[in-house]
Amino acid sequence: MHLQESGEMYLETILILSKNGGNVRSIDIVEHMGYSKPSVSRAVGLLKNGGYILVDGDGFITLTDIGREVATKIYERHMLITAFLIKLGVDPQTASDDACKIEHDISDESFKAIKRYTNN
Repeated sequence: MHLQESGEMYLETILILSKNGGNVRSIDIVEHMGYSKPSVSRAVGLLKNGGYILVDGDGFITLTDIGREVATKIYERHMLITAFLIKLGVDPQTASDDACKIEHDISDESFKAIKRYTNN
């Protein structure tokens, strides 16, 4: 299953929520992302069927290895691009908002170049 931007956003949100509080349920995603319960429920079903997440009997959501890999990649892109834009003088909120848009579309080559530049 090829993930679209929205799927990547859900995985990134699950990763962030799990880092912040441990157990993640659909309602946590609803509250964090501001989406409706039906939208989140549909996305959770698609991610589960795609093998990106597991949902236990109590409704707790965990990332599978592939889900964690995708989420970590997107989260790293978000954090690095945000920091890069802030260093360029962009307001932190604007930098984060723009990074959220860029992180899904930037090529691996361009991201690696920004990463190299930022680390030097």
